[in-house]
Amino acid sequence: MVEWTDFERATIQDIFAKMDYDTVGPAALCRCLIVYPWTRRYFGKVGNIYNAPAILSNPMVAAHGRVVLHGLDRALKNMDNIKDTYAELSRLHSEKLHVDPDNFRLLADCLTIVVAARMGAAFTGDVQAAFQKFLAVVVSSLGMQYH
Repeated sequence: MVEWTDFERATIQDIFAKMDYDTVGPAALCRCLIVYPWTRRYFGKVGNIYNAPAILSNPMVAAHGRVVLHGLDRALKNMDNIKDTYAELSRLHSEKLHVDPDNFRLLADCLTIVVAARMGAAFTGDVQAAFQKFLAVVVSSLGMQYH
């Protein structure tokens, strides 16, 4: 079980309360697909994602980015039990979709960059540490089925 400080809980809640899911989710997923092109292999059914302009203009990529970001709401509401919260999703990604679990970390890194860019100076070192701790717990939980 992860121990959360009051500051971490409040910070994570605040970040998500102010987040524009319709822009942040798609931006993070697009960044991941562009910067790490090998991650595209899991998106064969979304149409043209052969280059950055195609990825950025693909409505299915944007939609999945929103789904992923809204999926973090589950962790937000269950911060004391993120592992069990994502057990089924971990199985899905492992057994059916065969997603490389390192891709969860890559997407979390991209999400951190997008959030940092949007928050600007408010994204202090302490805020970043709390946000990355939260994402690390989510990434670990999504990878549990792989262990």
